Amino acid sequence: MTAPLGVFDSGLGGLTVVHALTEALPSEPIVYLGDTARVPYGTRSAETVVRYARGCAGVLTARGVKALVIACNTVSAVAVEILRAELDLPVIGVVEPGARAAVAAAEAETARRGHPVKIGVLGTQGTINSGAYPRAVSQLSTRLEVVGQAAPLLVPLVEEGWIEGQVPELAVRRYLEPLLAQGAGVLVLGCTHYPLLAPIIARVAEELAGHPVPIVDSAHATATEVAQLIAAGRIAPGSVGPRLEVLVTDRPRSFAEVASLFLGERAPEVTQIDL
Repeated sequence: MTAPLGVFDSGLGGLTVVHALTEALPSEPIVYLGDTARVPYGTRSAETVVRYARGCAGVLTARGVKALVIACNTVSAVAVEILRAELDLPVIGVVEPGARAAVAAAEAETARRGHPVKIGVLGTQGTINSGAYPRAVSQLSTRLEVVGQAAPLLVPLVEEGWIEGQVPELAVRRYLEPLLAQGAGVLVLGCTHYPLLAPIIARVAEELAGHPVPIVDSAHATATEVAQLIAAGRIAPGSVGPRLEVLVTDRPRSFAEVASLFLGERAPEVTQIDL
């Protein structure tokens, strides 16, 4: 039996990474864990996030996953190196792939406009406070500046399925205004929940900037990185076709109701577990 990829997040957001993985790697079985009993992670201390991440990783490794994908920017920002040191399997976060995609987009936008643009990161408080994106970008380019904006209201809105209408648009506008005022010419969705708000984010950003603003979705960048690791032989390829197992730590029914928005299809059966 082909070992699955293990993917985890604090709640629903990581399903955007699952969706990208199934598109890029249709032969890969996946086990997804959403720690819905403790969502959101973005407001927690780094020590607490590391503890939660270890618990999630323990559940997935006990199920025999062949690689661990941290589908959470907050965990990727503070715990990815710890998990890599502690686990005997590949551990892939979303910050590094997202930073690479952001640098490529910013360099293209700089060339198009004829002057440097900044990378704007929209993320949870934990991700912004960690400085993970500025660090990751600085390792790739010393010419690009990163500006960040915490957006704490966006995760609860997405978790409740509130991704259209005036309320999410007002919240997005509140968070984008300072980013664009600081010269952000590329926007990174620094939380895996945010792609569900991407249409609003793109529209509001264009209104505020007066022109389209490139949006970087780290979910797709992460799926590309996993595909490259499989192609390079660092992760064994799957061969059983798509199979998704979904685990949560609380509210399985409401999770299943909203999950289809993330997956683009009917969600599979959701199983509640204890952590």
